[in-house]
Amino acid sequence: MRILVIGDIVGEVGMRILREKLPDIRKKEEINFIVINGENAAEGIGITENNFKELIALGADVITMGNHTWGKKDIFKFINHKQLVRPANYPKGVPGNEYCICECNHKKISVINLIGRVDMNVLSENPFIKVEDIIEKIKGTVDIIIVDFHAEATAEKIAMSYFLDGKATILFGTHTHVQTADEKITKKGLGYITDIGMTGPKESVIGMDVETSIKRFYTSLPERYKQAEGEGMINACVFDVDEETNKVRAIKRIAE
Repeated sequence: MRILVIGDIVGEVGMRILREKLPDIRKKEEINFIVINGENAAEGIGITENNFKELIALGADVITMGNHTWGKKDIFKFINHKQLVRPANYPKGVPGNEYCICECNHKKISVINLIGRVDMNVLSENPFIKVEDIIEKIKGTVDIIIVDFHAEATAEKIAMSYFLDGKATILFGTHTHVQTADEKITKKGLGYITDIGMTGPKESVIGMDVETSIKRFYTSLPERYKQAEGEGMINACVFDVDEETNKVRAIKRIAE
């Protein structure tokens, strides 16, 4: 089974490049299942119902979120949709799905979304304890477990890869918007990459306008971020999963 995960969609440029490139990538890479992080799809912060519907129409099987889950109030219209997963370690009682279970190629696939606690400015529960609880709950009922860890700190993501080795099938990081070149298959068959990267404006500072970003750093004065425009790029990763062992046998990064 070939699983495609796509890094944070940033604004209209990200949506546009996805429309242009995803059909060809699906065909060329013979993709069976797609996970997209959509927490920045609406003007760089949050997601709207129209964004959500378009991502599903483009082929997303599951859409994951992050620290900008509540960036657009529109999300409360569809927060409980079965194909949308928000960070599982948000406080108890928050609306939305902590994980989902889908079927593909006669396999049951669970997608779990987590948010980091290091330098994230989000009051969340412990992601290690939460994911352990979920995996214990679904163990024996699913074949493949995919985890999107939306976190800032590289160390936190790497620690999670060792923690989930032998427990999950795929662990990929999101949030930093910069694709890392450290994809690997761990000792027990976990497919891992620290960050998938960003699908959005190529000439930008993690999706935002260059001049505005420089001004903020140069002057230390408050300056409202605005999205960059122009040429887009797509960052993604293909995980080839052995359908007999349910372990990753190959990983391919996409950056175009």
